[in-house]
Amino acid sequence: MRNIRNFNQCLLVICIIFMGGISTTFAQNLSKFLEIKGTVIDQNTKDRLVFTDLIIKGTNISTVSNIDGEFLLKVPAKHVEGVVVINHLGYEKKEVDISSLKGKIKIALVPAVTALDEVNLVSRPGDAKKLVLETLSKKSSLYNNSNTLMTAFYRETIKKRRKNASLSEAVVKIHKQPYANYRKDNIELVKARKNTDYSRLDTLALKLQGGPFSNLYTDLVKYPEFIFTEDDIDDYEFSFGESTNINKKMVYVVNFKQTAFIKEPLYYGKLYIDAETLALTNAVYSLNVENKHLASQMFVRKKPRKVAVHPTKATYRVNYRTQNGKWHYAYSNILLSFKVNWKGKLFNSVYTLNSEMAVTDWEIQDSKFAKLKNQMLRPSTILTDQASGFSDPEFWGEYNIIEPEKSIENAIAKIKRQLKKS
Repeated sequence: MRNIRNFNQCLLVICIIFMGGISTTFAQNLSKFLEIKGTVIDQNTKDRLVFTDLIIKGTNISTVSNIDGEFLLKVPAKHVEGVVVINHLGYEKKEVDISSLKGKIKIALVPAVTALDEVNLVSRPGDAKKLVLETLSKKSSLYNNSNTLMTAFYRETIKKRRKNASLSEAVVKIHKQPYANYRKDNIELVKARKNTDYSRLDTLALKLQGGPFSNLYTDLVKYPEFIFTEDDIDDYEFSFGESTNINKKMVYVVNFKQTAFIKEPLYYGKLYIDAETLALTNAVYSLNVENKHLASQMFVRKKPRKVAVHPTKATYRVNYRTQNGKWHYAYSNILLSFKVNWKGKLFNSVYTLNSEMAVTDWEIQDSKFAKLKNQMLRPSTILTDQASGFSDPEFWGEYNIIEPEKSIENAIAKIKRQLKKS
C-alpha cells in the first residue's frame, strides 16, 4: 500500500495497559524573561484565529496560537524593547511593540483582500498538477539548506469522547537536515512530562507511536514520498481553489483528491503555494477513511483479538515560515479519531488523539550534528513511555510552549489538585 501505509503506521499502537500511578515532581531555575499572554482575533468578526504565528522580530523566537486563538510568548530580557510580528494566512501582517503588550491582550488582524483581477487570473499557472510538481522540485533553492538545530514544543493528548484521558508534553531539539539532501532528521528529547487517567481508558490504552516524528513527517517538502511520489502522483486529481494571500503576497490554493478509480485510502486537501516563489507555505489534508478495513490496517499495529478498531477521521496540517529568504518547517498538527468496538458489548468507545509540534527557536549549525545516542528518540518511540510525572507550569522555565486549550487547562488543574493531595 505504498509509502502512505508506512507513514500512518508510525502513528498508532493500541494495546492493553497496565495499571499504575506516577508522581514525580521537578524543579527549574528560572532566568529573567517577560511572559506575554493574549488572544488573536479577526478585527471584523471578532472570531478567534487559530495557528497564528507570533515571532520576535529579528530573532527566531516564536510561538503559535492554540485552537482557542490564545498564545503564550516568553520574551528574553534582552528583547523586551523589541517588536512582535503576527502572521496569519489570509490576513495582513501586524507588528506590535512588546512594551505595549500589557494586561489582557487582544490582537486584532485585518483580513487581506485578494483582488482576482485579470492580471492575477492570466498569471496563474494553467495546470495545477504541474504547479505542485514544480513546487516540490524547488526545495533545494527555496528552503533552508543548512544544518539547523530547532527547539520545539510537542504535545499529544488522548480523549475518550470529550474527556481528556492522557496528556504528554515535551521540549525537543530537532536536528534538521538540509532540505537538499535525503538524510532524515533526528530528534533529541530535552525534557518531558505526562499524566494518564487510566480510569477513563477502560482496559485499553491508545498510544501514538512515533511521537514528535509523526508531526515532523508531515513536512511535505522534506518528506514528499509519504504522499506524493513520481509513481503515484497520477493517482490524484489537482484543481485550483480561490487564491488568498499572506503578508500582502498572493498565494495559490491547489485542491487535491484521489482519482475515482483508486480504491485504497489516499489523501485529499489543500496546498497553499506562494505565487511569486512557488514555495509551499501551508498544507491542510486528510486521509480518506471510507474503507474501514483498509484504513484500519494503515494505523493499527497491535490490539486485543476481541476488539475492532477503525479510524473515523485523520487530518493533518503543516505550516512553514520564512526567514532571511529561506523557508523552514514551523508547525504541524495531527488529529485522529477512532471507534473501538468490543465484541459482545452493546456500546462502542470513541477516542480522539491529537498531537502538535511548534518550532519556537532555531539556529544554524556550522558543523555536522553530534550523535547523542542516549538522548535521541527513535521513529518508533512512544512518548508516554519516555516521560514520567507532571508538575507546575514553571517546569518549562524560559522555553516557549503552546498555550493549553481550555479542556487541557481543566485537565492540568485537576492534575495539580491530585498532586497537592498526594
